[in-house]
Amino acid sequence: MSDLPYRPNVGAALFNRDGLVFVARRADLPNAEGPAGGWQLPQGGIDPDEDPRRAVLRELAEEIGTDHAEIIGEHPEWLSYDLPAHLVGVALGGKYRGQRQRWFALRFTGSDADIRLDLDPHPEFDAWRWAPLAELPGMAVGFKRAIYDVLAVSFARFAAPSAG
Repeated sequence: MSDLPYRPNVGAALFNRDGLVFVARRADLPNAEGPAGGWQLPQGGIDPDEDPRRAVLRELAEEIGTDHAEIIGEHPEWLSYDLPAHLVGVALGGKYRGQRQRWFALRFTGSDADIRLDLDPHPEFDAWRWAPLAELPGMAVGFKRAIYDVLAVSFARFAAPSAG
């Protein structure tokens, strides 16, 4: 498809105490509902020489305005997706064919008021909610669905209410 590389990236499946996962609607896809997708988990690039575990916590703070989380799990393999052909050379600064991602499960340790999409002057998301993990693949844009299918199985053990 392309000679471009994959962008190194981390992703966060943030679970609340009820076992629901945080999903946010991309600000550039405000009318994408239901099967059309538009909702996703927080994710972002890994800086050169940055540890992925550190990167996922940094990305949470940058994208959703909170660092009230602890890592409780990690998918054991890197997962990759290709951008649709019409986005190659356009999205991700035009430098990448897609993303190679390391995914983490995190437990949210704060309150809903700690989640702040408005802290960034150019927010990536315009809405958020807690959702059952099993619903995640159906909420995503098509080219990310296969990764979310994997995560729905890999992180299922975290999708239960936590004690305390």
